[in-house]
Amino acid sequence: MSATSQFDKHADTYDAELNQALAVSGEDKNYFALERINWLKRSLQQLHELPSSAIDYGCGIGNTAALLRDAFNLNLVIGLDVSLGSLERARLQNASANCQFLPLHDFVPQANADIVYCNGVFHHIPVAGRASSLEYIRRCLRPGGLFALWENNPWNPATRYVMSQCSFDHGAITISPPQAIRLLRDQGFQVISIHYLFFFPRFLKLFRFLEPHFSRIPLGAQYQILCRKPAV
Repeated sequence: MSATSQFDKHADTYDAELNQALAVSGEDKNYFALERINWLKRSLQQLHELPSSAIDYGCGIGNTAALLRDAFNLNLVIGLDVSLGSLERARLQNASANCQFLPLHDFVPQANADIVYCNGVFHHIPVAGRASSLEYIRRCLRPGGLFALWENNPWNPATRYVMSQCSFDHGAITISPPQAIRLLRDQGFQVISIHYLFFFPRFLKLFRFLEPHFSRIPLGAQYQILCRKPAV
C-alpha cells in the first residue's frame, strides 16, 4: 500500500489509533506534540531566530501546523501531505488565513520558508526516496533557513513497542540518528544540534525536569536534529 492510500485509510481514525498506542506512556498525542514545539521554540530562542513562515512537511490532519502558527506567531504556515483525506480533515479543523494545507505534489518550493518542521515522516518514506525528500525540503527553505527533523528513536524500546501497536506504522523502516545525520549532510544541510526527548512516562513525571539535562543521551523516545540550509 502506498503512503497516500495508507494514510487516507487512517485519516478519520489516526488520533484514536495513535492515542491507543501511546496509552502505555500515560499521555496522548497532544502532550508529545506540544512538548516538541516547546523544545523547538527554546532551541530557536537560543539561536536568536524569529521565524515568520514555516512548512509542516507531512502535516497529517494539521494539528501541529496550528501549534507552530500559535507558538511562533507566524505570518504563514503551510502544511504539506500526500494524503488527501488527511488534508481534508486538516482544512476542516485547523485552516485559517495564515494556516494553509496543500497536497505535497501540488506545492512548488520557492526557497522562502524560514523553517521546515517534520515529525515522524521519514520512517514512512522508502529508503531510496529519503534523499530526494530532503532535497525537496532544502529547496523549500530560504538561504540560512532551518530544518527541524523529529524522528522516532529506534534505540528506545518503548518507541519500538508503540510503533508495533500502530497499524499505520506496520512496515515502517526506522531511521537511526547517525543515519539521519549522514543523510542531512549528504544533502547539504549543516547540522546544528541533536537532542533526545521523552525519557519519562507519566507515572515518573516528577523527573521530567531532568529531561533537558538528559537530552544528549541517545535513549529518549524521539530525537530532534536541527540543521540549517547554507546561506550561500
